[in-house]
Amino acid sequence: MGLFFGTDGLRGKVNDTLSSSIAYKVGNALGSNYGKVNVLVGQDTRVSGDLIMLAFCTGLVDSGANVTSVGVCPTAGVAYLAKTLNFDFGVVISASHNPAEFNGIKIFNKNATKISEEEENDLERKFLNQKCESALNVGLFSYKPSLKRKYIDFLTSSISVRLDGLKVVLDCANGAASFIAPKVFRKLGAKVKAISNLPDGKNINDNCGALYPENLVKFVVKSKFDVGFAFDGDSDRVIAVNEQGRIVNGDDLLFLFGKDLKQKNKLKGNCVVGTAHTNTGVEVALKRAGISLIRTQIGDKFVSQALIDKDLFLGGEQSGHIIMKTKLETGDGILNALNVCEILVRKQKSLSKLISYKPYFQSNVNVKVDDKFKIINSEELSSVVLEEEKRLMNGRIMVRVSGTEPFIRIMVESKSEKEALNISNNIKNVIQNLNK
Repeated sequence: MGLFFGTDGLRGKVNDTLSSSIAYKVGNALGSNYGKVNVLVGQDTRVSGDLIMLAFCTGLVDSGANVTSVGVCPTAGVAYLAKTLNFDFGVVISASHNPAEFNGIKIFNKNATKISEEEENDLERKFLNQKCESALNVGLFSYKPSLKRKYIDFLTSSISVRLDGLKVVLDCANGAASFIAPKVFRKLGAKVKAISNLPDGKNINDNCGALYPENLVKFVVKSKFDVGFAFDGDSDRVIAVNEQGRIVNGDDLLFLFGKDLKQKNKLKGNCVVGTAHTNTGVEVALKRAGISLIRTQIGDKFVSQALIDKDLFLGGEQSGHIIMKTKLETGDGILNALNVCEILVRKQKSLSKLISYKPYFQSNVNVKVDDKFKIINSEELSSVVLEEEKRLMNGRIMVRVSGTEPFIRIMVESKSEKEALNISNNIKNVIQNLNK
């Protein structure tokens, strides 16, 4: 990670760690590095979206680059359109699942994959020297929201069945999915109940969406829907809820999609890509189905890179980022919700019947700290983690810094819920004491 870019692009609190000045520098650096490029830009529904988008685009246009904005659009939609319409880059102004006061900048290349850490670092090095073309050589800006129709057409044609009669709840997180997901599902014949689909710029991810699927559970169970899906602010991740009200996370979807592709003899290498966070129970269940699991660092860009390096088709994160390269090179919450529905219709089974493995218990704790790097590198924390690992009977411990927020994240995995909770609490107390 660089000084500004983290595990998922550049992100920060607007007019604090992310200012219009920084956004300008990112846009200008992109144009400076790659010449008179054509860039497609989209954004989510945050009130700060126009501020950051306009500053970023001004930097690009100053450098001589041309910019086309599609307005509010899911991250995957921008990546898809940039690739199919031959733009040099697709850029999304979004802080994904973070609260409304945050925003960010995600950059995709012409192949619909995120730029590398090396490229991000190279952009940062250009922040000190802005490039401003002469009056007759600056770039052009245009606004073309109608381009999103091509993305909607892609989604509706992405599955091989109709969804007639399927009862679906969609929690749009008051984000970018609000204007597209319900339309796509209805075009395919589903009976749709959309919730948290009235964004006002400040309610994105506010007690709704993929981070708060408990709201979705209530709707699915109370009204007896077949399935529910919760997206995050920019709709690149999805968490599902089955007909019984059980939350179905990214690990579950990785198992569902992997097994389905294997049964159709379409899983290249009989292998999928997960992360260090992927539940060991999934790994065991996949192995029983004849599928091996490769683990990467946490972050969908690392999953994406492993898929490219190993020439594989399927990978994902527990958080709900799932990449199915046969359809799109980046995570798409709406696309993956449609993939789930296709399997339900094709197999004529409920989601609870299709996902039946037993996961290990995971205790996930986030501890807010003032200096995450100082604490993560402390000898006292390392010593405590080492001691806890020695007494952990059958499981794993992972302690890491967040790539986008001021948190240290603790994950303790064990077959014993009590053991996992005790160990994670002990480590949490040590971190809190170190933060005083």
